[in-house]
Amino acid sequence: MRTSVIALALMLVGVPTSSHADVKRGGYLATIMDCGGCHTPGSMLGKPDMSRVVAGGDVGFQIPDAGIFFPPNLTPDDETGLGRWSTAEIVRAITKGVRPDGRMLAPIMPWHSYSRLTPQDAMSLALYLKSLKPISNKVPAITGPGEKPAGLYMTVISP
Repeated sequence: MRTSVIALALMLVGVPTSSHADVKRGGYLATIMDCGGCHTPGSMLGKPDMSRVVAGGDVGFQIPDAGIFFPPNLTPDDETGLGRWSTAEIVRAITKGVRPDGRMLAPIMPWHSYSRLTPQDAMSLALYLKSLKPISNKVPAITGPGEKPAGLYMTVISP
């Protein structure tokens, strides 16, 4: 028990101490949480590109009065993905909805639900994402209200 608490504390400050079991657990969580459902090119069109799993969605979500948000690349690519994020920063985004630069994630991201992950599960998910092959895939930029979108999108409408 003491070792796992120490390992978790080290991981939370960015010291890599992952094990195969942690990464495997993170892969399981990414699957059941359906990260690929939004973050894999083609998924929202019914034809997911399995060679670019979680490399960023190509269909955005329009939220009235907020803009259009495209699911970002979750692979550890330094330029277009999470490559420069620490595991602690990924955990914070998943569980608190806050990016490393302090901005909130798009409202469509279900971080409120993911905030209920145990610290160990959140870290396992982050370790899994960091373990993936980096894939360069730049998704369209956020489009503000009234701006022309750079890609396909769905509109979220409140009843």
